[in-house]
Amino acid sequence: MDFLKQHIEALIFVSPQPIGVADMSATLAEAFQAEIPENDLLQAIAQLHEQYQSPEYAFELVEIAGGFQFMTKGAYHNTIAIHLRQTARRRLSQAALETLAIIAYKQPVTKTEIEAIRGVNCDYALQKLLEKELVVISGRSEGPGRPLLYSTSEKFMDYLGIKSLNDLPKPKDFKEIENSVGQPLDAAEAEVHPSVHREN
Repeated sequence: MDFLKQHIEALIFVSPQPIGVADMSATLAEAFQAEIPENDLLQAIAQLHEQYQSPEYAFELVEIAGGFQFMTKGAYHNTIAIHLRQTARRRLSQAALETLAIIAYKQPVTKTEIEAIRGVNCDYALQKLLEKELVVISGRSEGPGRPLLYSTSEKFMDYLGIKSLNDLPKPKDFKEIENSVGQPLDAAEAEVHPSVHREN
């Protein structure tokens, strides 16, 4: 039975999504050139489940979405979330971060609306955000041409370490950037000293 358990373990490990008993059975039947009784499969899966309940393992076997998948245990979720957030942050360009911020606060939003705010084309930044699964296509606008709408994903919240979009900083929380040289000019001073201007 151990050899069967190990083959099932390998299948679950390499599968990018939960793998069901029927898929396991079909794969193993071709591999062994013999039908594997379903009871034997279920028994081997049960043994794997019990094995990975041991505290020496950081992950466990979970039945989910009609199949089985290895998932990290809850005790390690915060550590993993920090790692993923740090990794994603290092790899995001300034353009991607700006685009992501616009989507987060304006969602659902079209590409045209994003570009109107940024003032530049955002095709590449959007593509990168979609690839990293920080942004998803959430529907189509009712406007002319019914353009795609973009919204943030659940992975976006992991990236920021927040539980919901309500945890995002509110616009009123952002402090205005003060003039780095002296005090900001008021309207009267600006008229008297037209050559001096504030930074946008």
